[in-house]
Amino acid sequence: MGKWTKRAFITAGVVAGGGLVVGVAIRPGHRTPELAPLVTDDGEHLINAWVKISPDNLVTAIVPHSEMGQGVLTALAQMLADELDVRWEDVRVLQAPAEDAYANYTIGNAFVGGFPEFLLPTLEGTFIKLAGAFHLQITGGSMSVRATGMHGMRVAGAAARDMLLTAAAARWEVAKTELTARDGTIAHAASNRSAPYAEFAQAAGALMPPSAPRLKTPDQFTLMGKHVQRLDIPQKVDGSARFGIDAQLPGMKYASVIGAPVFGASVASIDHRAASAMPGVVKVVNLDDAVAVVADGYWQASQALAKVRVEWTRTGNESLDSEQIFARFERDMDIAVANGDEQTELTRGDARTTIAAAATVVEATYRVPYLAHACMEPMNATAHVHDGICEIWTGSQNPLGCKHEVATAIEYDADNVTVHNAFLGGGFGRRSSSDFAVQAARLAKEVGHPVKLLWSREEDIRQDQYRPAVMSRFKAGISEAGEVVAWENQFVDNHEPADASHIPYAVSDQFIHYADSPTHIPFGPWRSVAHSQHGFFTESFTDELAHATNTDPFEFRRDLLTDAPRHKAVLEFAAEKAQWGTPMAEGKGRGISLQESFGTVVAQVVDVTVIDGEVQVDRVVCAVDPGFAVSPDGLTAQMESGIIYGLTAALYGEVTIKDGAAQQGNFDDYPMLRMNTAPQIETHIINSGATWGGAGEPGTPGIAPALANAIYAATGTRIRELPVSRNDLQFRIVEPDEVI
Repeated sequence: MGKWTKRAFITAGVVAGGGLVVGVAIRPGHRTPELAPLVTDDGEHLINAWVKISPDNLVTAIVPHSEMGQGVLTALAQMLADELDVRWEDVRVLQAPAEDAYANYTIGNAFVGGFPEFLLPTLEGTFIKLAGAFHLQITGGSMSVRATGMHGMRVAGAAARDMLLTAAAARWEVAKTELTARDGTIAHAASNRSAPYAEFAQAAGALMPPSAPRLKTPDQFTLMGKHVQRLDIPQKVDGSARFGIDAQLPGMKYASVIGAPVFGASVASIDHRAASAMPGVVKVVNLDDAVAVVADGYWQASQALAKVRVEWTRTGNESLDSEQIFARFERDMDIAVANGDEQTELTRGDARTTIAAAATVVEATYRVPYLAHACMEPMNATAHVHDGICEIWTGSQNPLGCKHEVATAIEYDADNVTVHNAFLGGGFGRRSSSDFAVQAARLAKEVGHPVKLLWSREEDIRQDQYRPAVMSRFKAGISEAGEVVAWENQFVDNHEPADASHIPYAVSDQFIHYADSPTHIPFGPWRSVAHSQHGFFTESFTDELAHATNTDPFEFRRDLLTDAPRHKAVLEFAAEKAQWGTPMAEGKGRGISLQESFGTVVAQVVDVTVIDGEVQVDRVVCAVDPGFAVSPDGLTAQMESGIIYGLTAALYGEVTIKDGAAQQGNFDDYPMLRMNTAPQIETHIINSGATWGGAGEPGTPGIAPALANAIYAATGTRIRELPVSRNDLQFRIVEPDEVI
């Protein structure tokens, strides 16, 4: 099963053979005794899978997600604590161990709904088995709050509260309805008794958790929707926070590695005589598709690696470059159309016939390049293989998956592999893969020492798993009355989520299709995944249609949102806050975009100044509707982060292929947006009450089109290819005291 879908889950066991199966055998039963040894210390009591209470009445939320700066440990603990009715100062957080029993199975609940309560235990059991089978403990897809939070943390908090009340009622021999729970204390007003949760924790932990406890309504929230102190920030301020790169073990050696420059190649031969003779070198190791040097220090390993002479096998891609790849895209798209075998993503009406009869036809082709993740903390892992076990210290977006990948690679039973997951110095999808941890484990097993493997910045960028290069073609029909009556879009390679290419606008006839055009360049999820490219494509072309009909870009979009009131409200709010329609000086432009991704609707307005071909991004106004903002400050930070990440890509981001290999290797040729070039960003939150959406990724897709549309407004130059620097435009670094 390649993706989590309602159909796949039902097929997996809840419904089978056309008939309803209650599936008592698959129900999880009482899991607390099984899980307690994994997460509790002396005196602590596990109430259910996700919450434990200590004798001093501190509550710990057990979170199956990784912290990479997005604040997930805080937001999910906040959701649990609110439903449990405890004070924030009494809350702690523990990242769930990388064990199958702690796979984040609650992600599945986000894709299904409407099941009767008696089926919920069966459904939960199914998800637990599936998540464990697929080793899912993933942090990605902006799923943490909208899936684990909604269907795991809130339910766990409410269930624990109910169980504690049940235990207290039994001990005090009173009706549970006579009890109240507040601030970690249970009280019985009639007898003037009260006691902390801790007094009932052991008895509560022996109870079966309810499957569908009553959850609070927003008007009852005490923590959700409010700012609370981030649980990870104090450690990051005082320096005690540990990232994967900080791991230290007695007797540890260091490793530097170089992978095959042309993706898919492997080692043909190695001459390591000079390297092996250097001081401090322990061993030169052939990793099949890479070569590593293990030494007493990282500098020694890196210097020795430069002396290793490697011959790589040939793949047939040694002469391939970026322009040839785009030419292949174009060829495969043409062939698909000529053969009539387009792979359809969406069909509504008869777009091609309508376009052929339209008064005006607008066509455009867009393209975006490969992009690296460029996490500030390069890929790294420390491994120690000893006494029949393997321990890994790293920062992973899927520690459970990492555990099983390592076990397979070194031929160990997964029960004998332990992953100690740390804070991540950036993830953006790259750390959902465990290739670097596998390398570290293989090296440690080979040399018999603990080994810390560090990828150089060059290796980090040249051996990435990239956001794909994509080409996208558009054709639209406009009637004599100036109405857009048909929309056709063809692109290459339909990556997840499949609906990223869809538009919210009321265009009656639509045909969205794609052609497969595989390359040898490794693909990986990149922040906002397919939305990152399709957001640029669809919102740029929408802007072109606005100008083709001589309509203001904001009004054009608003008029096409008759069937999407939520989107319309967000668009209007952004325009209002950005003072859309106010006159702008010569050389200045304002652009707008609208995107829904991961259940959250975002509109962005960008102001730019363009002088002599130099682009300065002055201001970004962002309106965001996540349904409900659990942590408003955290949501604002994620919008800012997504905008900066997307703006970096839009202005400079490009990994070019030459002779089959990535050319960029460090921040001199793959630059980042820096503080002295960052624009003013204003974020405005709408709590519409819609189904709760994500926060980590929705800020990214809309910034590139809003920027491109602003540049067009300022200059009349339409940006159809990213980065902006490819269009005879450069980003201007403005000193703090300089005014344009």
